[in-house]
Amino acid sequence: MSNQQTAVMDPEAEFLTEDMDAGPPMEDHPMALLLEEFDDSYVNQPQTGDIRHGVVVDKRAGELLIDIGYKSEGIVTGREVDRLEGDFKEMTIGDEVPVYVMREDRDGNLLLSVSRARAESDWKHAEELLESQDMFTGSVSGFNRGGVIVKIGQVRGFVPASQLSSESQSQQLTEGEPDNRWMKLMDVELRMKVIDLDRRRNRLILSERVAIREWRREQKEKLLETLEENSVCEGVVSSLADFGAFVNLGGADGLIHLSELSWGRISHPKEVVSIGQKLQVMVLNVDRERKRIGLSLRRLQPEPWETVPDRYQVGQIVRGVITKLVHFGAFARLEGDTIEGLVHISELTERRIAHPSEVVTEGQEIDLRIIRIDTDKRRMGLSLKQVVPAEESVEFDWEPVPLEENAEGAENTAENTASAENSAAPAAAPALDIQSRTELTEEPEPVKVVA
Repeated sequence: MSNQQTAVMDPEAEFLTEDMDAGPPMEDHPMALLLEEFDDSYVNQPQTGDIRHGVVVDKRAGELLIDIGYKSEGIVTGREVDRLEGDFKEMTIGDEVPVYVMREDRDGNLLLSVSRARAESDWKHAEELLESQDMFTGSVSGFNRGGVIVKIGQVRGFVPASQLSSESQSQQLTEGEPDNRWMKLMDVELRMKVIDLDRRRNRLILSERVAIREWRREQKEKLLETLEENSVCEGVVSSLADFGAFVNLGGADGLIHLSELSWGRISHPKEVVSIGQKLQVMVLNVDRERKRIGLSLRRLQPEPWETVPDRYQVGQIVRGVITKLVHFGAFARLEGDTIEGLVHISELTERRIAHPSEVVTEGQEIDLRIIRIDTDKRRMGLSLKQVVPAEESVEFDWEPVPLEENAEGAENTAENTASAENSAAPAAAPALDIQSRTELTEEPEPVKVVA
């Protein structure tokens, strides 16, 4: 019996149970809604150190109210407003700004900082630059004796003197206070890379030297791809060496060999160019494998020997500078020109000499006569001894000559000279000054006669 009764009552029991369990859906339950609201409030509750994006809802004297989606607005006030400086004046209601959550004060107000939020963002940007090793540009905002200061946003980065490029280092002041040695770099734009960062020590180290080295490497690769032989480009002389001059073509240096600087003979590049000089150069060759660029300066100038016949003639007297002495003669460069000629040792003087140094020295300026021009072989012969006409080399002994014989001398020079030597008592003598009279007391030298 008991089993049958139990079987009969089971359906009713199930029905009653279902009826008792019936109620509103779980998601609509008041407790679920309260729990959900509590979870959202807990999740959205600002924590110290959070970076939030808020909206300016009110602006007062020395104070900002910012809505960050919390139950109450946050406040930017006091020293935090002072750090904004000019940015505070430009802010208006409705502006979106990043803020850094600091803490709650005693009254329960949430204190925020705009400057610290920007600094956190700038530190994050600096960390990304360190990781990616990307280059960036910034202006020098300060300096001390050890280097210069460049900001990345609100973060101060330091560029040690050893990490400045050679161009920047050349700007340092060698006189005055050591603390002012980098004054000339103030507000100058520099290309840099982040090489060290430590947030805990507030340390950010930058390098211009590393950035310039990489930038030039990239520029050189681009130039090597685009440069063509015999093309003309503009550059700036970056450095000088005994064998030539280096020219910066915009990030990459090309070399002008000593022989390609001038058509004339030079011993050092400084005779033709100087560091910092802008000039046009011709590309001679491009070695893409060895990454070298050969340049020429002289090939953009007319070849001097092509115009020599128009500017110089045999017999012409020119001014020259002795450039080099050799055992067989002396080389001289014509004044205002790159043309050099040879003064053979036999053309230096009438007397016999063993070496040109007995007559001339390097760097000496003298008058020379052109005695030979060979444009095909690019040679010019010069003479020193032929500069003075032969008749001007006659040595006079101040011996008085009779008037009659002097008159006849116009017809026959040889006879007049012989008569003058044999005359014992001249009829008249020209007046002589004190110096001439003194010379007459000395034994006269024989008269040289030029026909």
